[in-house]
Amino acid sequence: MQADDQSRLELEDAIHDLCRRRQLNQAVELAVRGYGPEIRRLMLSVLQDEARAQDAFGLFCEGLVKGLPRFRWESSFRTWAQRMARNACFKLVNASAVRRRHLRLSAVPDQPEGPRSSTSPWQRTLVKERFRALRTQLEPQQRRLLELRLDQQLPWQEVVQLMATSEEALTDETQARRAAALRQQFQRAKCHLRSMALQEGLITSDDTQ
Repeated sequence: MQADDQSRLELEDAIHDLCRRRQLNQAVELAVRGYGPEIRRLMLSVLQDEARAQDAFGLFCEGLVKGLPRFRWESSFRTWAQRMARNACFKLVNASAVRRRHLRLSAVPDQPEGPRSSTSPWQRTLVKERFRALRTQLEPQQRRLLELRLDQQLPWQEVVQLMATSEEALTDETQARRAAALRQQFQRAKCHLRSMALQEGLITSDDTQ
């Protein structure tokens, strides 16, 4: 048996073992690290476009998170992952075709529209959905912090009050200490989310600079 075949068998066994122990997040992370480069090459060969391959990889990762709990291991994980990767490519191609058809059939507006983002609305929505899926993998307190600061855009004073336990006495000094600690946790949560987004192809290293 060649070294590559042996490594692949070890990877398959490791992913399967994590699934048996219901450590699905770790299984997804290992699968993306182990098979990610191969899946990206497959997608690029199908789509012939780096940007679209990156979008398809994000769809693949989202499908992986949702589909892994139902995977029956009737084939190798690699075979299943490659099938999911092709389906993600075809889904992206079909979505693009539908979008182009709607654009051709739509009426030209009477008045010119103002400048728009270069990213189409359906792509922006898709990216947001993928980020929301990633956020569910964070710890509960990290998710709560992102919800209060990013979604609701609350000031730190209100965040401290909402995240305080009923037993805490919130003096001015205590609130200042809690706010400083929560800011650090907030930055760690954002870094963790950014790291997962990089791993799943939602953003590139250039986007984080």
